[in-house]
Amino acid sequence: MNFIQRVFLSVTLVTFVAVTFCSLSAGEPGKVPVRNSSLSYQQQSQESSETKFSNLFGELKKKWPSNRTVRFVFHGHSVPAGYFKTPTVQRFDSYPMLFHKQLCEQFTTATIDCCVTAIGGENSVAGAKRFSKDVLALNPDVVFIDYALNDRGVGLKKAGKAWEQMIKKCLKADILVVLLTPTPDSNEDINDSKSRLNQHAAQVRKLGDKFEVPVVDSFAQFQAIVASGKKVDDYLSQPNHPNRKGHEIVTKAIMEIFTEQ
Repeated sequence: MNFIQRVFLSVTLVTFVAVTFCSLSAGEPGKVPVRNSSLSYQQQSQESSETKFSNLFGELKKKWPSNRTVRFVFHGHSVPAGYFKTPTVQRFDSYPMLFHKQLCEQFTTATIDCCVTAIGGENSVAGAKRFSKDVLALNPDVVFIDYALNDRGVGLKKAGKAWEQMIKKCLKADILVVLLTPTPDSNEDINDSKSRLNQHAAQVRKLGDKFEVPVVDSFAQFQAIVASGKKVDDYLSQPNHPNRKGHEIVTKAIMEIFTEQ
């Protein structure tokens, strides 16, 4: 066999291996499962909503040495960051930490990590820009997005686009994403359907419907509290930040979807 023949045989073998690998990945029998990119985001998220929680609970129930770290990331503004009466931060009274504690108490053999990537004063437009670097780089199992309180400054259109960008990135990476409607601001009438905060809450719900992902409706919880005759100020440390009681309301709403039925 001369040199040219040897080169031709090598190229042929490489091409055969590459074509075979691509065929297996594309859907041949015996393939490694991959995400079906031809599905709509709605179809992809529907698969997630039906299977992701089941898979997550399965991981949380595992015992050493079969278990692994299960990571939750909270992305948003000053509320998940733990700001109470600015500039005081009470991280261990904030809903991400309260959720962490309660989840650990529910799944006593699980290694659960909660990361908070929230930044005080930030809106979703800024949060979307750093989403890949600060959130996806942590390899989370679950991502919470909570920006509506601060999104009043950028408006519904820009906020909606930013939320969609973050949701789509989670779905593409097979990450369970949970959206939160805002906690209240006592400077706005919580029952005024035309208020900016109410409109942003409605937009978050619509995004949840559009992508078929879970929504923790904090805003509706506080509306119910006010409807019962209680004062919203009793749940706030300052007009736009919840106190410990306010964070407990959000935590309870989150735990309702993370408690196995």
